[in-house]
Amino acid sequence: MSTSNTITVAELFAGVGGFRLALDGYNSDDPNFRLPAAGPFQTIWANQWEPPGTDSKQFAWRCYERRFGEGSCINEDINKVLDQFEDGEIDIPDVDMLVGGFPCQDYSVAKPLSRAGGIEGKKGVLWWDIYRFLQLKHPRYVLLENVDRLLKSPASQRGRDFAIILSCFVRAGYSVEWRVVNSAEYGFPQRRKRVYIYGTLADAEWDLNERLTTGVMARALPIRSPENVRIFAIGDDPYDVTKSFGVGNSCSPFLAAGVMQKRAVSTWDITEDYDGPRQTLGDVLVPESDVPESFYIPDETLDRWEYLKGSKKELRANKKTGFKYHYSEGSMAFPDPIDRPSRTILTGEGGRGASRFKHVVKIGDRYRRLIPDELDQLQGFPKGWTNTGMSDNRRAFCMGNALVVGIPHLIGKEIAKDSERHRSGGNA
Repeated sequence: MSTSNTITVAELFAGVGGFRLALDGYNSDDPNFRLPAAGPFQTIWANQWEPPGTDSKQFAWRCYERRFGEGSCINEDINKVLDQFEDGEIDIPDVDMLVGGFPCQDYSVAKPLSRAGGIEGKKGVLWWDIYRFLQLKHPRYVLLENVDRLLKSPASQRGRDFAIILSCFVRAGYSVEWRVVNSAEYGFPQRRKRVYIYGTLADAEWDLNERLTTGVMARALPIRSPENVRIFAIGDDPYDVTKSFGVGNSCSPFLAAGVMQKRAVSTWDITEDYDGPRQTLGDVLVPESDVPESFYIPDETLDRWEYLKGSKKELRANKKTGFKYHYSEGSMAFPDPIDRPSRTILTGEGGRGASRFKHVVKIGDRYRRLIPDELDQLQGFPKGWTNTGMSDNRRAFCMGNALVVGIPHLIGKEIAKDSERHRSGGNA
């Protein structure tokens, strides 16, 4: 770990480097690529690998290395990397902080503590690789990002998956804060709702009620007074949690924000308290002279787009079985309004084909899809960040998997303040 005021960082599931941009910032001769650091962060180790491991699938890793330098990111299955470390074949440096936006998968793979190997997960179930890293390296800070449904899944045991994660944090000695964040509510140009999980090896006892309004998340992302506070305890054995948590629940006990220390959980609903500038979809649109003709929607296909975006109540039949059923869905804005934040970017934004979920804007008399430079900016990356030789479809895929850079930047600023207080002998 670092001995100066530098906060060294390891980035897992790094994608095209959203966490690194948010924390370390980015220096460039091109002023459009410069981003400020959130504090004295220095990412010294990173991992990005897209299954099944074929070279054609590693375009995000290549973008990361293009932007941060050759050798800046290991392109290997993290499970194998940790095996190699434990076998003494490679080294992973000690770090002060672990970050990552890990895919949301099935967490119900904990084993009884009495079995050899303890709490383990199947290969490819990526939370367990994060947990393994924590057990191997014990970084002081952890910052993770995931879809907000993590707090509610699975349907059969509401809240179980998040309870397993919290139970692992308890066993590893971490205190935790979490917050569901809609980035547009803090001025960013995209309505993207994600859960951020902050863990720390806290030296001091937390007053959970006080932490609601004075913790890292509350300072980074201000809220009004907490609403509908719930208090309960979480088990410290992930295997027991796997079997019993949420059984019979019709809804998850975890609300949009919360804190946990030594099994005690306090969770609550929130209302954001932000009065700063607000960006819209229109703020990231490039001049029409920069839009390739292939992104404009031909007039003869507009009816198809309008159908897919519109409301539906119709009788459909299963193609294989012939079973008939009634299908319905509500309408979506068509075109997307440019005077408001955009809808959430998905991985399928690329390609010319008509789609219910792709963004479409109308400029003058013409309709068009968003170009990759605009998708980069909707996530808070510099314009052209993913323009590293990959196709437009792959650029769109990378942004659909990315995070809004400004959110971990705000959180990182508060982590840096806590780190400085800790180094000077105060509580954090």
